[in-house]
Amino acid sequence: MRFERCRHLFGEEGFAKIAQSKILILGVGGVGSYALDCLYRSGVQDITIVDYDTYDESNRNRQIGSDAVGKSKVATLASHYPTITPIEQQMDMAWVEAFDFEPYDIIIDAADTTRVKLEVAKRCYKKLIMSVGSAKRYDTNKIEVASIWKTHGDALARKIRNELKKAKFDRNFTVVFSPEEDRCQGKGSFVGVTGAFGLTICSEAIKRITHTK
Repeated sequence: MRFERCRHLFGEEGFAKIAQSKILILGVGGVGSYALDCLYRSGVQDITIVDYDTYDESNRNRQIGSDAVGKSKVATLASHYPTITPIEQQMDMAWVEAFDFEPYDIIIDAADTTRVKLEVAKRCYKKLIMSVGSAKRYDTNKIEVASIWKTHGDALARKIRNELKKAKFDRNFTVVFSPEEDRCQGKGSFVGVTGAFGLTICSEAIKRITHTK
């Protein structure tokens, strides 16, 4: 039975909550694709993914589905995870302002654009789990989960905190981050960390769905 071991772990009531949950993932690259895979394998069927990119050769070191070089990310992943809903859409400010986030139980922000992340946080903070700072690192032991206001050692998290303060936004939301110092210049990345970010996000989502700590 496909989800037998999940049912043993979470119990019938807990697994029913997982199976009935509705999740939105913004960005399905090195972090988002692993969050998707983890959630799907854990019994979440109603997952909507949003991304506009196609796979590039340089994605193959860290992204699920990236052997399909030149193909749409969301279309490729939809072929692997048949119950999900793919939205091939560039996430800009206009899209965030117009999109209806209300139907979703959890919103996972694995997007790259700071302005988009800020706007999503303002609109969806109660439901949000945000990823920041997974690139240029290779030590999974450094990964942490905290309120955005308790993040430390990561430049993107610091920028988001500062911009939210300027906007006089003081609400809490959950962030997965790493204070590990950058190990390189440029666009270095390691699937051990980017994937672990995605799996950590999945774990946080499952705990929230089942109301466990």
